[in-house]
Amino acid sequence: MIDNPRSPRVRAAAKLAKKNQRAETGLFLIEGPQAVAEALKYRPDLVTEVFATASALDRHPAIVRAASGAALRIETVTDAVLETIADTVTPQGVVAVCRQFPTALDELLATRPRLVAVLEEVRDPGNAGTIIRVADAAGADAVILTGSSVDVFNPKVVRATTGSLFHLPVVVGVPLAATLERLRGLGTRILAADVSGDDLLAVRSDGHLDGPTAWLFGNEARGLTDEQLALADRAVIVPIYGRAESLNLATAAAVCLYESAFAQRAHGS
Repeated sequence: MIDNPRSPRVRAAAKLAKKNQRAETGLFLIEGPQAVAEALKYRPDLVTEVFATASALDRHPAIVRAASGAALRIETVTDAVLETIADTVTPQGVVAVCRQFPTALDELLATRPRLVAVLEEVRDPGNAGTIIRVADAAGADAVILTGSSVDVFNPKVVRATTGSLFHLPVVVGVPLAATLERLRGLGTRILAADVSGDDLLAVRSDGHLDGPTAWLFGNEARGLTDEQLALADRAVIVPIYGRAESLNLATAAAVCLYESAFAQRAHGS
């Protein structure tokens, strides 16, 4: 059992909460039994270390079996050590270290994706992670984060995906204009979610959700600039029928992505 919070391995894992350490090492931290289980199930080749308390291993025997199947040794640690590594205030007893695995834009485009979420200047880790989770649930083919968006391997982003990060391709660090142009070259319609846009129901009625679609989502506070909106084929607003002042970004993204998913499946795509 590792019981020293200041041991080199523990300190190295804990440092992955910092962006510069993630960039330098090419590693990131996965926290919580659900996310660790998904990593071990879908990308065990990328997991380098697993740390867990004895009580957590008793509660989650599936993680022990998955790690064993991947020929990974689980390091049993004390609560104090786990708290040192974890990014949360009340950790759930299991963390893992994983190699970063962004998908190259060329690789994604070669698959001719039909539904993609593009995040431009999305800075809130919770929003970014939730949109990845929603995109996964809606059957989207990928999520693209431009270079001005939050680091997808930020612990808060990873946690908010609840394992969906390991289910679909995620492209990072690409320029917005060139990326949208390349998507358009594949016959993809670019729809920008924005308060200045056309009603989502009208867009659906026009048949603009049936084909290959990339949804563009902007900054939480400012939305999309005029220049960014000009890169889209059409701007779309999610209507509010009640008294709510607005929808947060992740909720609006969920509505847009699911509307496209419904339309594409109804159309036989």
